[in-house]
Amino acid sequence: MTAFTLAELAERLGAQLHGDATALISAVGTLEEATSGQISFLSNSKYRKFLQTTTAGAVLIKDEDREFCPVNALVVKDPYVAFARIAQWLDSTPAAAQGRAANIQIDPSALVPDSVQIGANVVIAAGAVIGENVQIGAGCFIGEGAVIGAGCKIWPNVTLYHRVQLGKNCLVHSGAVIGADGFGFANERGRWVKIPQTGTVLIGDDCEIGANTTIDRGALENTVIGQNVILDNQVQIAHNVQIGDHTAIAGCTVVAGSTKIGRYCIIGGACAINGHMDICDGVQITGMSMIIKSITEKGIYSSGTPASSNLEWRKNSVRFRQLDQMYQKLRELEQQVQRLSSAPPQDE
Repeated sequence: MTAFTLAELAERLGAQLHGDATALISAVGTLEEATSGQISFLSNSKYRKFLQTTTAGAVLIKDEDREFCPVNALVVKDPYVAFARIAQWLDSTPAAAQGRAANIQIDPSALVPDSVQIGANVVIAAGAVIGENVQIGAGCFIGEGAVIGAGCKIWPNVTLYHRVQLGKNCLVHSGAVIGADGFGFANERGRWVKIPQTGTVLIGDDCEIGANTTIDRGALENTVIGQNVILDNQVQIAHNVQIGDHTAIAGCTVVAGSTKIGRYCIIGGACAINGHMDICDGVQITGMSMIIKSITEKGIYSSGTPASSNLEWRKNSVRFRQLDQMYQKLRELEQQVQRLSSAPPQDE
């Protein structure tokens, strides 16, 4: 079991230590439930009431909260980020694969270093190139000419189609499908004619792809995911989409074809983004929003309607259908007011 003294953690984080430097920390926990061998954090002062009764071995806090902490403390600028770092150092998640199973298929032309761990029933096709220290879980398929960068961890039952490229240190969760055909068809008098999707998918370093997320290959050019992009579970990225570095997209969001999303964007769950949109850097989109035109200015955008009582919703639904009628009446009233205000005064 991995464990660190508070002195070691303070040195790694560049934190100010207040308390017992020799105290051992072997796990993370919440302020309410953490015990003596665990470390927790306080990043929002409204949860300070839990700090006063915590039994954690130590707490990551800001300097302004230190006087309220009854246990060992590590003072840092951002407790939540520090907590994430420590959680990584103490992570006990098992490997996606250990060693090499007997029933795997590796094409003789594929380049697979000895350091690659491979689970049962994995198929690695011709010309694939796998980097050092990659873990490939059971039941994965790595297509012809695919490239996986060093240090990637691929959980079971992931499919990488032909020529897909993953950067270094990516994490791909179970059920993800990367490089399937984009939705490209021509219509000939009512009959759909398929357009072969000849591009691929290029994914940068340090990305995370959620479970059952799908990223379609490009039609002619490539679908491109930048560096340190995180995609939640069940996200759909269509063909030729481009996503800038450090952008995060929450679960069940759909991005239609040829849309460009900038850097440092945050997109909430269950959003729908129309095709051929341009979204600039630093945009935040709240959950269940529908984007039907490009966004050219940094800011927060919303279109989802929060839930209300059924009775209120039914009333508003009727009123919504009457909007055009109400608008026309309002214009008539405005025109009447304008005529009255511009009419010459009457002689008394």
